[in-house]
Amino acid sequence: MTGIGDHAFMSLRSTEGNPIPEGIISDFMTAKDGLSIRYARTTNHGAHGTVVLLQGRNESIEKYLETMVDLQAMGFSSVTFDWRGQGDSDRLLRNSTAGHIKSFDAYVRDLDQFFHDVVLPDCRPPYSILAHSMGGLVALLASPLLTNRIKRMVFLAPLIELNEHMPQERIRLISSVWCLLGLGARHLPGTRYRGQLRNFAGNQATHDQRRFARNLEIAETHPDLTVGGPSAAWVRAACEAMRQVSRPEFMAANRLPILFLAAGSDAVVSSSGIERYARRIRSGHCLTIDGARHELLQEADIYREQALAAFKAFVAGRKSDSSPDDAPMDEPSL
Repeated sequence: MTGIGDHAFMSLRSTEGNPIPEGIISDFMTAKDGLSIRYARTTNHGAHGTVVLLQGRNESIEKYLETMVDLQAMGFSSVTFDWRGQGDSDRLLRNSTAGHIKSFDAYVRDLDQFFHDVVLPDCRPPYSILAHSMGGLVALLASPLLTNRIKRMVFLAPLIELNEHMPQERIRLISSVWCLLGLGARHLPGTRYRGQLRNFAGNQATHDQRRFARNLEIAETHPDLTVGGPSAAWVRAACEAMRQVSRPEFMAANRLPILFLAAGSDAVVSSSGIERYARRIRSGHCLTIDGARHELLQEADIYREQALAAFKAFVAGRKSDSSPDDAPMDEPSL
């Protein structure tokens, strides 16, 4: 782990609409394969412990500064990091605009190391996870490693199954063929874009024009924090990860209490698929926020506040650490 030095406050990027709040610092850790991974954490010691925030694809720490402040107000410390290949962490290809990974196992290894190098030595327990989209899929994959570290996890519109309008099996087959042909680093047709979408009208992420504009300003002011569409290898890796976490034996082995929050108007992942998944695992609970779009923490307050309230009720209201893992849990309420 790299220590907090004089440069630690400088690695976060501010914009007029998204200043860096007091009490949040950042630095870099070095992954086992030498890549530099940027992280940030709050410096207070929250009464309810620490929330590990796991981002979605093509996101960065800056997009979650508002959420880190909100968690502080709830009595939590928080810590997050940019996944390899995006944000201000090292990229994996010479073409830095490509959203690329060969296997989600690399994300799992980084998360495991993040706990060893940053969370456990520097952050106050107990620990919980709040994960969006791809971050939820990675956390599920990592759940065997997290069982003795994490008390509860909350997944926001997790990438478990693609939206019903996306032919998931066909996408998996096409991406696999491209990888077999040595084209894994290239964008699949229809996925080549960079950064934040420019037009609020018709966006699939949020109803909130202010937060949309804020995130667009981050992308336009600091374009090096963004990546383009996913590579064929990333798509294949995501499809394989979704298949792995959906295997009956994997689901049966999961003992971590998880709250799934589905967005009722999600056009990216399948809300009905999330609901089915939650019913099939032992400690799963699911709430659907009617009318919300995919990015619940970037949504209008009417939806976002429901998500944060559900998180707090589920995590801060947990039973004491001495309770057995298989004890019945209180249902979260909105």
